[in-house]
Amino acid sequence: MKQHYQILISLGTLLLAGFSASCQKPFHEETERYILIASNINLEYWQEAGAGFNDAARGLGVKADFQGPNYHSPEEELKVFKEAVAQHPAGILVAPAGPDLFNSAINAAIAAGIPVVAMDTDAPDSKRILYIGTDNRQAGMESGRQIAELMNGKGQLVVITVSGQLNVEERLRGAEEVFAKYPGIKIAHTLDDQGDPVRANEMLADLITKRETVDGILCLEASGGPGAGEVLFRFDLYGKIPVVAMDTNPETLDFIQRKMISLTIGQKPYTMAFYGLRFLDDLHHNVVHEFKDWRTAPASPLPARVDTGTDVINAGNLAAFRAAIRNQQAPQ
Repeated sequence: MKQHYQILISLGTLLLAGFSASCQKPFHEETERYILIASNINLEYWQEAGAGFNDAARGLGVKADFQGPNYHSPEEELKVFKEAVAQHPAGILVAPAGPDLFNSAINAAIAAGIPVVAMDTDAPDSKRILYIGTDNRQAGMESGRQIAELMNGKGQLVVITVSGQLNVEERLRGAEEVFAKYPGIKIAHTLDDQGDPVRANEMLADLITKRETVDGILCLEASGGPGAGEVLFRFDLYGKIPVVAMDTNPETLDFIQRKMISLTIGQKPYTMAFYGLRFLDDLHHNVVHEFKDWRTAPASPLPARVDTGTDVINAGNLAAFRAAIRNQQAPQ
């Protein structure tokens, strides 16, 4: 009888503990929502970022939205950002296409208690909490080293870029630091493709048609590679002009396989967005206890910058890189 009574007490204790746990407020609320905002979001690069953002949201049990214009427009992206702030989400991850343009809007979001993290490209003069992405100066230096070696240290170089976008400008600065050691390399033309491979194609084709000397092509953003690869194919110049591209969109990888692009500098947009959301979630819930609340803290409790790194993908490791992507995408 005594043993039976003790068993009943134990069962009662377990049931009470279970009931108490079920009454506790969940860590994440059903309405908790995070937003990723970028420009030109139809690019494969941003689709990969969106996948990382959604995977992080699923793991945490929160909602995620991906918004922005499907073409390069800092002004339209800023409009989307302001509309998102008005909805007062749990946090915003943004790639500000024009850093100075976004400063006041980011500061207003922070003042409203909405954590803002910059990814891929930064707005360093704003009050954003942190930047996560490539160290773009280092990426530019790697790009510069690669194209300088392929050009044997001399010749007329065409650079494809996006004007006014901080991450691309930092890459150009890094590349120019390298070219200072190669006086034989001259940047003959700098083309602003505005993130459009068709525009990159047309401007480069115009140079070839005019018989301008082109000894190398350096693409500092994702759209330049496919634009350059198609031009070299059309003019039967592949293998004759080295091309260093940026990012790992399928068209760029196809052109590497067909030997129209020499190599590409791969970034990690999935990783940027995945951890970007997790940083936002940590801020929203104040889980880093260096200070009581990030909103009133004298400094951010999180790192100021997180470098997600780069990879060099060329004909030698292309197959292994693609196999790794296929394995990651395969159903588990």
